[in-house]
Amino acid sequence: MAAAATPAIAALLADGADHEILRYQHDPRAESFGDEAVAELAAAHGLAPAQIFKTLILAVPRGLAVAVLPVPSKLSLKAAAAALGVPKAAMADRAAAERSTGYVLGGISPLGQRKALPTVIDSSALQWDRVLCSAGKRGWDVALAPADLVRLTVGITGEIRAT
Repeated sequence: MAAAATPAIAALLADGADHEILRYQHDPRAESFGDEAVAELAAAHGLAPAQIFKTLILAVPRGLAVAVLPVPSKLSLKAAAAALGVPKAAMADRAAAERSTGYVLGGISPLGQRKALPTVIDSSALQWDRVLCSAGKRGWDVALAPADLVRLTVGITGEIRAT
């Protein structure tokens, strides 16, 4: 058996979780990686844009944490902090996010990260039979059951979208 293409895929294979890898041609000029994924994957695979999730790395008082929410949504830092049980949260800087996760910006997956971080997944994920998140490379997403995403990240769910 060939080696898994990314640590995220390796984690899925090791667990045996049902999943599907969806790929698209990443445009190196793209600046909004989530919007690119929605544009490439939603119509092509019959998905709602709200089924495609982005992974954001947060700076919290104890270090770093992960927030996973639908691409079209904005994160409420206050709600994410409350869900994580910390007084405040801010967006982590790019270098810290890449160093901690082992992934490059635009390819950060909540799965298979170099260092396990506290993770909160927006509870809207639970309304879908499957959601997509980065598979660990730009242009690679993975579709999986939201319950598997929560379990594999040892995450919690919470209302973290800005209203």
